[in-house]
Amino acid sequence: MVSEDKSGNVLERIVDARRAMIEYRKRVVPEAVLRMGVKKAEPVRDFPGALTRDGFNVIAELKKASPSRGVLRAKFDAATLAAQLEQAGAVALSVVTEEEFFQGDLNYMRQARKRVALPVLRKDFILDAWQIWESRATNADSFLLIVAVLAQEELCNFLAFGRELGMEPMVEVHSRGELYRALEAGARVIGVNNRDLRTLEVCMDTSFELIEFIPDDRIAVAESGLRFHEDLQKLRAAGFDAFLVGEHLMTQPDAALALGALLKPAAG
Repeated sequence: MVSEDKSGNVLERIVDARRAMIEYRKRVVPEAVLRMGVKKAEPVRDFPGALTRDGFNVIAELKKASPSRGVLRAKFDAATLAAQLEQAGAVALSVVTEEEFFQGDLNYMRQARKRVALPVLRKDFILDAWQIWESRATNADSFLLIVAVLAQEELCNFLAFGRELGMEPMVEVHSRGELYRALEAGARVIGVNNRDLRTLEVCMDTSFELIEFIPDDRIAVAESGLRFHEDLQKLRAAGFDAFLVGEHLMTQPDAALALGALLKPAAG
């Protein structure tokens, strides 16, 4: 497990490691190769549209491990999990692809998307336009942009570039200041992460505090700490359109059964 220490907060450590990995991969796979891959990629599925249906729109996240809890699911079959979660009622999937801290892999995303008709979000630390080329070349339908790790110019440029490739990114915030930056950049899909990526602590109040500042014409997604149907009910009543659920599903013996319980009120 990864804990905060004197060498910097958790987010800084992840970002530093990610930058090094990106530079290595750019040498192995030049952008020209990715551009060719984009031309051959499958059509983009409608990620924003999936989040605005009438109901409890859950983005089910496939995540093998986390920095705070270590391995979440030892037997991790991305394709099988994807199919099961689609059948259980997920409207979209999120697949974590960061290797070092989350034990993710781009192949997990490829495998998952092949098995479902749902749009798939690439969940990673996007720090370079090269990764956006990589995302579309591997058939991602959307990708995550974390405001905390990007300069405003980068945020604006990456949003615009994603749209050029037909993808609407999800922009993640954790504070009012980050939310204002996302809105200024023109983000249409805004994820409010209840988890502070600097410390990995979760506080559900974050969603309720920020939702009132998200305009009605944006798509609001609540992330992290969602475990019960009542959580979704309260957040939907507050104004959220969709909910991203990962650890809760990945730590249950039957992820599909857990999603089904999340989507329906308990009997009795």
